Amino acid sequence: MLKLGRMASAMTLAVLGGFTVLAQAAVERIEIRERVPFAAGTSYGEAGAYEKIRGVAHFALDPRERANAGIVDLGRAPRDEYGRVHFSSEFVLLRPVHGKPTTLIYDVNNRGGIAMLGQINGRSPANNDPATAEDAGDGFLMRHGFSLLFSAWTWDVAPGAPAARPLVLVPPVLKGVQGRVNNEFIVNAVSDIASYAGMRGLTYEPATPNDPHAQLTRRRRPEEPRRPIPRSSWQFVEPAQAGGPGRIRLEGGFQTGVIYELSYVARDPYVAGAGMAGIRDLLSYLRDHPLEGAPVPKNILMFGISQSGRLIGRMLHDGLNVDEGGKLVFDGAYLHVPGAGGSAGFNSRFVQPTRHPSMLEEHDYPADAFPFTAAPTRDPVMGKTASTLDKARDRQGRLPKLFIANTSTEFWNRGASLVATTPDGGLDVAPPENVRLYGLMGAQHYVGRSRTRAPFTACVSTSDHYTTMRALVLALDEWTSQGKAPPASAYPSLNEHTLTSVADYRAVFPKGLGITPPEQNLREPRLKFGWRYERFGIADTVPPKQGAEYETLVPVPDGDGNDKGGVRLVEVQAPLGTHTGWNLRAPDTGFGWATSRFDGSFVPFARTEAERLAAGDPRPSLAERYPTRENFADAVRGAAENLIRARLLLPEDLERTMAGNLGLYDRIQQRDPADQGCNYLYATP
Repeated sequence: MLKLGRMASAMTLAVLGGFTVLAQAAVERIEIRERVPFAAGTSYGEAGAYEKIRGVAHFALDPRERANAGIVDLGRAPRDEYGRVHFSSEFVLLRPVHGKPTTLIYDVNNRGGIAMLGQINGRSPANNDPATAEDAGDGFLMRHGFSLLFSAWTWDVAPGAPAARPLVLVPPVLKGVQGRVNNEFIVNAVSDIASYAGMRGLTYEPATPNDPHAQLTRRRRPEEPRRPIPRSSWQFVEPAQAGGPGRIRLEGGFQTGVIYELSYVARDPYVAGAGMAGIRDLLSYLRDHPLEGAPVPKNILMFGISQSGRLIGRMLHDGLNVDEGGKLVFDGAYLHVPGAGGSAGFNSRFVQPTRHPSMLEEHDYPADAFPFTAAPTRDPVMGKTASTLDKARDRQGRLPKLFIANTSTEFWNRGASLVATTPDGGLDVAPPENVRLYGLMGAQHYVGRSRTRAPFTACVSTSDHYTTMRALVLALDEWTSQGKAPPASAYPSLNEHTLTSVADYRAVFPKGLGITPPEQNLREPRLKFGWRYERFGIADTVPPKQGAEYETLVPVPDGDGNDKGGVRLVEVQAPLGTHTGWNLRAPDTGFGWATSRFDGSFVPFARTEAERLAAGDPRPSLAERYPTRENFADAVRGAAENLIRARLLLPEDLERTMAGNLGLYDRIQQRDPADQGCNYLYATP
C-alpha cells in the first residue's frame, strides 16, 4: 500500500499587510513505496533487527531563496505558479526497528551505486538493492546501530545489468538551451567502435543527430595540440544498449596511446546542482520530521568515497550544507579519497559529474579548483584569498566537523597535497579546529583486487585501509555526538620533511626493485572557461584555456620505498615489501609514461639474503627482518596496537589484521620468485 509521509513545510499562502507570503517547501512530500524487514529479520547485536524503506522524496525549490542562489541555472528551469522548480529523488533507508534515535549516515552513492557497504561492511549489495544478510557483509554498520540513507543525486549513470537498481536522478531540464560539449576518451586495445562518455557514465548527446559538424581530434599527451580527424572517416553508431552511452566508429579503428576527443553542440542541459540541493533538503527534512513512526536522528553524518567525497566538498564550497532555514543539515562528514577536495564540478551548465582528471586524462574538466584548504590561503596567480568553508557556516556561525582522508595514490593522481599546502606548494596549511586530515600511507585508492599486472607494470597494492576507515567512522560519530576528541591529524607535510617534489622522490626511491617511479604526478592547470563561468557557471570557452599549474607534491619514501608521514598502516610499519601510490601503465597501452588512475604497486622483499643478492635488491630480506614467522607476527601485532592506541584501528579488527598480514607472509614464502603473476596476493585462487 502506498503511504505518504508528512510534508516538510506545507505549502500555504497567508496575506500579511497586502503581501502574499509563500512558506518554505523544499521537500513537498515523502512517498513510501516499500517497507520490509531487512535481511529477513536478522538481529545485529544490541541494535537488533533492521528494516528497509524505499521511497521517493519530492522537492520544490524556490530560486528566490538565498540558500538556492548558488544552484546554477535553477532560476531558468520550468516553474509552477508559485515560482518553484520541481524534481524528485528515489531513496533507500536502512534503520533499526527498535524506534530509538540513532545516528543517520548519508552515503553519497558513487555513479549510482551504494559505496559504503562495500568498503566498511566488506560487501556491496547485489543489484544495488540491500535486502539480505549477505548484502550487509559483516554487519559492522548495523552492529554499531547506524541508520543508513542512500538517494539519487546525479543523472549521468550508465545503465547496468537488467536487474540492477542504480539510484539515478531526473533533475530539472533547460529545454532548448544549447552549448558546446567535449568528450575525451581512450581505448586500451585497438577497436573499431568506442564509447565517448566518461567512466561508467553518460554524456550530453548532440543536439543534431549524427551531427555533421561534430569534430573528432587526436593527440598523444594532454598538453599536445589536438589534431582533427576528417569527419568523413568516422560516424555515430547506436548505443550498445538502450539508454546507454553514445558510440562512434572510426575507419582503421581507434588506437592505443591516443587521447581522442569528440565535440559538438548539445542541448537541454540539466540543473545538475539540484542533486546537491536534494541531498540537503532530504537531510533537513529527516532532521526535523519523524518518518514512518521513528524518531528523528540524534546525529547526522555524511560519507563519500572518491567522486562522492568530492561532491561533499562541493556542497561545502557552495554552502549547500545549510538549508533554507539557515541550519546545518549534517553534523559531520567523512570525505574519503577526494584528492584535492572537489571544489569544482557538479554545479555548472553541461557539467559531466563522472569526469575527473588523472595524470593521463580529462584535464579539461572542472573537478578541483582553488580554494583547496579548509583554512584560508592565497592563490598568488589569481590574487585571491579563500577557503573551502567560506560559505559553509550556518546562521549561528557553526561549521560541520570534517574528516578528509587520502591514500598514497591520491598524491600521485589526484593532487592530494593541495588540501594541506598553499597552491604554490611552498607552505603547509594547518586545518582549522573542525577538520582533521589523514594520509593513509602505503594504500591505493581502493584495496587492490587485480590478479594480473596488465594493463600496468606491477602487481597492485593490497594494503587494507578499510579497517582504518571503520575506526574513523566511529570516531567521527563520537566527535559529533559526544564531543569526544577525534584522532589527531596525520598527513604528510613540508615541516616534517615527509612531502616533496617528484624529482626528489625519484632521486631517493630505492633502485633495483624492478619498478621505476613516474616522471611526474598530476599537476592540474587553472582552467579558464570564460568570464560567465565563474559568475554564472556557464562555459563559453570549450575546451577551456589552461593557465598555470598548481604545485602538487608527493610523500617522501623511506629506505624500503614506503611512504613516510601520515597514518602508517600496519603494512608499512611491519612491511613485507614496498607499497607505492603509483603503478605505471604498461608500454603496450601506448601510455607507458602515465600512471594507473587508481592503483598502486607492491613489490615483495626477497625471502632470503641469497635471493636478495641474486636479484640485486637493496632492501633487507624477510629472513633478516623477521627470522621466524613468530617474529613477524609480533611485529604485526605491535603495529596494530600502535594504531589501536591512536584510535585508527578498532580492537575488533585486530584479528582480521593479523590474519591478513600473516596470510600474505605465508604466500610470499611459498611463492616462486620467478613467478611474475599476482595471484599470491590473495588467499583464494
